Amino acid sequence: MKNTALTNTHIALGAKMVPFAGYNMPVQYVGINAEHETVRKAVGVFDVSHMGEFILKGEGALDLIQKVCSNDASKLYDGKVQYSCLPNEQGGIVDDLLVYRMDEKTYMLVVNASNIEKDWDWISKFNSFGVDMKNISDRTSLLAVQGPKAAQALQSLTDTDLSAMEYYTFVKGTFAGVENVVISATGYTGAGGFELYFDNEHADKIWKAIFEAGAPFGIQPIGLGARDTLRLEMGFCLYGNDIDDTTSPLEAGLGWITKFTKDFVNSSNLAAQKEAGLKNKLVGFEMIDRGIPRHDYEICDANGKVIGKVTSGTQSPSLQKAIGLGYVQSDFAKENSEIFINIRENLVKAQIVKFPFYKG
Repeated sequence: MKNTALTNTHIALGAKMVPFAGYNMPVQYVGINAEHETVRKAVGVFDVSHMGEFILKGEGALDLIQKVCSNDASKLYDGKVQYSCLPNEQGGIVDDLLVYRMDEKTYMLVVNASNIEKDWDWISKFNSFGVDMKNISDRTSLLAVQGPKAAQALQSLTDTDLSAMEYYTFVKGTFAGVENVVISATGYTGAGGFELYFDNEHADKIWKAIFEAGAPFGIQPIGLGARDTLRLEMGFCLYGNDIDDTTSPLEAGLGWITKFTKDFVNSSNLAAQKEAGLKNKLVGFEMIDRGIPRHDYEICDANGKVIGKVTSGTQSPSLQKAIGLGYVQSDFAKENSEIFINIRENLVKAQIVKFPFYKG
């Protein structure tokens, strides 16, 4: 099992550590609900250094990205980030990822921890463009500082005007006295904030500086448990749960990052699927009756006929009600439709709602 540069820090802080994507990661410190609330109302810090980072460099870097990614990376400019996915040749998704344009010939791809090797092999397979590829995952640390007070908490550590940064943009600069830190106005919580990329050797220094600067704002360390409840309240997909090698990006509601203005892996088949109409759709639902929906629970109609399955579910700390994501047959995907979740052989009533669950 791999450790991040901050594993010992988490253990010293009393974090409950669990194996996650081959890494020893903090799942919680004081409790998921309290940590969740800290991020929604103030500011919290996640160590997400298990994520993967690839640098693609060369004349053909954009061509390679355009080939393997569903979104249109030609729209990127220096300092801009884009959410995208890697379609496979069977209609599913290899991974979802972020694409950073460092300059005209240099890009950074940020991929999920569990897929680092798979993604590397997949992208390499299409590298007929002579692109220089470097996997910098093992030497790169990543902290997500999330919450409405994130900009205030971090501002004293950088000359970059954090409150002026637009969502999904980044700068490379000095942070906490460390040069070449990527400061990115991104995150997967829906609470606002920043993600910081830097070399492992600076992890302790940057972690300490963040907690000193953030102390007046109530900053706290946050585990992966709250990261999951936060992203779920926004209706954000989690790879391995809501999207995987078998799920269509169109059925997953990712049509907005699937651009048919260019040719990419499996684009013609996905375009045909769009034309023919989708058989299934990823929906959000709130429980009306008591019960927590869990991954792989059956979704049924009023007669008990199976019409889909749950991909993610939890008791929402912000809404104080149980919520979930799942695929259902398109006929049942309309907002306010009544569905039933099969929880231990009981059909428990739920209702389809629009994303995000949490409106802030």
